[in-house]
Amino acid sequence: MNTIQITELTTNELKSLLKESVKQEFNQLKEEILCKTPTQYLTRKQVAKMLDINLTTLNNWTNRGVLTSYGIQGRVYYKRDEVERAFIELKQK
Repeated sequence: MNTIQITELTTNELKSLLKESVKQEFNQLKEEILCKTPTQYLTRKQVAKMLDINLTTLNNWTNRGVLTSYGIQGRVYYKRDEVERAFIELKQK
């Protein structure tokens, strides 16, 4: 077990150090959250049009695991970044 001993700090100095440390961590966390772009979901029709395939092919690719679908409130959606990644992988084969 590690032990921390604080001997030469006044209460105000300790408060100041803690405040600055928490502030730095908060700012770093805030930047990470703000940098993330929200996930864009596409419908089956949008994906089929984007990949220039028909809905049957899209269904086959989903069943084979080429694409991952997500059911949201009884509808089927695909994540745009996953579709683009899968398309690049298909073109490289």
